[in-house]
Amino acid sequence: MSEQLRIALVAEGPTDMIVIRAALEAILRDRPFVMTLLQPEVSAALDGFGPFGGGWTGVYRWCKQAASRGGGRLSSDALSYQNFDFLVIHLDADVAGEEYASGNIRSEACDGNLPCLHACPPASATTNALREVLLTWCGETRVPGETVVCMPSMSSEAWILAALFPDDRAMKRDIECYPDPESRLGQQPKKSRVKKTQSDYSSRAHDLTARWPAIARQGALDEAWRFQREFVAALPSP
Repeated sequence: MSEQLRIALVAEGPTDMIVIRAALEAILRDRPFVMTLLQPEVSAALDGFGPFGGGWTGVYRWCKQAASRGGGRLSSDALSYQNFDFLVIHLDADVAGEEYASGNIRSEACDGNLPCLHACPPASATTNALREVLLTWCGETRVPGETVVCMPSMSSEAWILAALFPDDRAMKRDIECYPDPESRLGQQPKKSRVKKTQSDYSSRAHDLTARWPAIARQGALDEAWRFQREFVAALPSP
């Protein structure tokens, strides 16, 4: 039996963790793994999402602190990788349309330019630009080893929509360019619609795992495909 993989996750929120975990169940198949959510911090003892809060601003603040601990580089921060095989950093592509001021962030000159939204398709025009911004938060020029970026376009809800509701009329367009896939989840027939709650997402996680191969392939959802490729490439040997 393969040794259990230890995966650390930095994400915008706990529902994103459910989506990513479901994807990894499909990618890893029978290979056991345990995932630890580093950001946002969620526990009964914490008020909200811990000191950095949730959302993209929480990811920003976590990355900045980790890079600071590493002398300016995330990859030099032993605490971020300690006791883990590798680190996944999640950021939805719709963050490319944000401004630092909207998140009450006084950015530094090295923080990368927001907004960095490009015409879509292709989704990669925006995700490539936002990846560069994310790397500046980490004090890096390329994705460090033992690190994988997960950047659904325009949000992780696009993966749920594509997997669970492939006949939705929004799918007639390029779903990775659809500006608000979460709204489409709430417009499904009442018996099957999905609310953005941990309980609703958890109840559909198995379905997402089952449908993952259909969406994470070339010619389907490119960012799901890229996440799978890069994750598999980063896997340590069994």
